[in-house]
Formats: sequence, structure tokens, C-alpha cells
Amino acid sequence: MDIRLITPDDADGVWALLQPVFRAGDTYAIDRDISRDDALAFWMGQAACYVACDQGIIGTYYIKTNQQGGGAHVCNCGYVVGDAARGRGVAAQMCDHSQDAARDLGYSAMQFNLVLASNTGAVRLWGRLGFATVGTIPEAFDHPTLGLVDAFVMHKSLTD
Repeated sequence: MDIRLITPDDADGVWALLQPVFRAGDTYAIDRDISRDDALAFWMGQAACYVACDQGIIGTYYIKTNQQGGGAHVCNCGYVVGDAARGRGVAAQMCDHSQDAARDLGYSAMQFNLVLASNTGAVRLWGRLGFATVGTIPEAFDHPTLGLVDAFVMHKSLTD
């Protein structure tokens, strides 16, 4: 698997990953009806965006500044793995890659603002990769089938 910076030519492959995730509405706080153009502008328009490739695009992630001003040293990331690549460690490899990329961009910490308690795979993976749950936001997300679910704020220093 190769992880590289995204190019404009990757838009169709990235949309093929984002569309089912955004339409499902059960992991990202994104309008389920977001247009292709708006979704790609959001995803690809961050501080950095990467794709994971193995005979095609199988995953993607972005890095962005979590807050401005005094909080600009902390980044935030979003990750999506295609259904066909699940269970192959793609998300873990992208997260490891994103930590190195974030350091290269000058960030000293990474924070995930809204990890849904119902997304047990992500919670388990981020914990295994050294992210600490530093807070719980009660009923933060209106899940399409579960109703209101809690979300976790997860954080990791990148200077250790």
C-alpha cells in the first residue's frame, strides 16, 4: 500500500469512498445530502489530504488545524476506508502516516473532536494507537438508527 498526497485526478476515487459514508450519516457530522462538489471541496481543501492506494484508492484522510490562534498547534484529521479494504489495517496505517505528516506540518498534537461512542471500531483503534479519551459529549450526535449517541474527544501528543 502506498500513501501519497492527493491530486485533482483522485477526485472520482475519493468521492467513491466519501459518498457512501456521508450518505449513511452514521459516523461524520456532515450533511447526508452534501453534493459531490461540496464534499470534495471540504475533504480535499484542508491543510493536507492523502490517499491510500493499492490497485486503486482504498482510503483517504485529511489534516486540518483544529483551532486558530492559540490552538493552531493542534490538528484534527478525518479518515475514510473503502468497504473492500476494511479489516486490512488501512486506517491504522493512515493514522500512523498522518501523525508523521502532522509533525512535518508543525503540529504538536492531534485531536479528534467527535468520535462517536457507537463507532466502536474507531474508538478501539484510536485507543490502541495511543489516543486518550479526554472528554465525553453527551448525546452529541443524532444517529440515523440509534438516535442520540455520545461522542468522545480523543487526543494525542505528537511530541512524545
